[in-house]
Order: sequence, then structure tokens, then C-alpha cells
Amino acid sequence: MIDTTIQALAEPRRRDILYFIRDKELPSSAIASHFSVSASAISQHLKVLEGAGLVVVRRAGTQRFYGLRREGFSELKQYLENFWDDSQPSSF
Repeated sequence: MIDTTIQALAEPRRRDILYFIRDKELPSSAIASHFSVSASAISQHLKVLEGAGLVVVRRAGTQRFYGLRREGFSELKQYLENFWDDSQPSSF
């Protein structure tokens, strides 16, 4: 899953989206209107972020609301902490 997370974060627009929704849940239309790309492009970015477990989606009628899934960052955080921890043996 770490590969999926890193691939999702590799795209700058996705990082911008995560930053934009980090403290609030927003409908996809509000997210799309904040960025100068098409709604379908934002939808694709959100789908990738959802697949990586970095956002949570809540449906209300026909709208989809997106919020940050903080737990989704735990594997990445653990990976980075282990990377810098000299007491951990290298797996290479």
C-alpha cells in the first residue's frame, strides 16, 4: 500500500487537493471550483486519493463529500520514521 500512497502523492495537484481539504469536508463541486482544471479531472484525482486511502467519501443524495483520512497517512509516516531510524536493520 505504501507504493499506492507514494504514487498518489507524486502528483502535485493531488497534494494541493489534500491541503485544501485537510481541515474540512467539502463536496467535489467545491473542490473543483477552487482549482483551474475541469471537474472531471478533479474527480479522477479524488478517485486516486480515495484508492490510496488518503480521503474518505461521504454520500449525501447525489453529492459526494470528501475529507482527509488521517489514518491513511499512518503507513507513510511509519515508513519515513523507519527510514530515518538507525536502529532498524536495512531490508536490502
